[in-house]
Amino acid sequence: MFFNIPTFKKKAETAKVQENMTEDRSSKYKGHLYEELEKDYRIKEGLKACMNCGVCTAVCPAAEFYRYNPKNIVNIVQRKDEEELELLLKSDTIWYCGECMSCITRCPRGNAPGLIIMALRKLSMITGYYMESEKGRQQYVLVKDLCGNILNHGYCVYPRNFGYEEHKEFGTVGKWINENLDDLHQRLGSNLDGDGPGGLRKIPQESLDQLKNIFDVTGATELMNTVIEDAHLRAKEENLSDEEYFKKVYTENNNSKHLNIG
Repeated sequence: MFFNIPTFKKKAETAKVQENMTEDRSSKYKGHLYEELEKDYRIKEGLKACMNCGVCTAVCPAAEFYRYNPKNIVNIVQRKDEEELELLLKSDTIWYCGECMSCITRCPRGNAPGLIIMALRKLSMITGYYMESEKGRQQYVLVKDLCGNILNHGYCVYPRNFGYEEHKEFGTVGKWINENLDDLHQRLGSNLDGDGPGGLRKIPQESLDQLKNIFDVTGATELMNTVIEDAHLRAKEENLSDEEYFKKVYTENNNSKHLNIG
């Protein structure tokens, strides 16, 4: 499970160059985090005036399972404290949100903690602070796996790339599905990799090119390149290949740290 993403820019030639690039990124924003955050339209639309009622936390599905409180995150941003913001950008906390936007529908002040989280995530990746957290480093998996599926096949989850070996909870049923994939989809009536209409049909190259252009224009491609370069540097520091590093961050999960258990 290690996918290539098409038409990405060339990596920096040496790890030293990449290391200097990462350091330059974080120092550039030191003391100016809120100033940079404020430029994001999601902050302008999502942060009006929090009154600490806690309704967002009460309705948040992530808060039920994770050690996560969206109200506290909004408070940190609202206080504009640079040290607190830096710690937040380096933490796992901003990666717990599932972006369901339940918070937007219930906030009496019209705040949108989900949008604020999106802006924080982007800034965390831009500054390189996301590499300080377990969930932040897992963005490499999303870039290579999820985004790779979207750009190469047009689907977030592509059946041929979903192996039961990486999903033990799939069990023997998953093993059987993998081994009988084409027959199964034919019997279910889907059009896996086929021409014409139907579920899981082959997406025309023209449409995939349009998707790629959207990623380019919106800045997503540049951000994904950043994640790939950061992961490549960390892999070299740990004497791992890119694929070995991918598998490491894919399987790392400290439940006792993240979940509301015990």
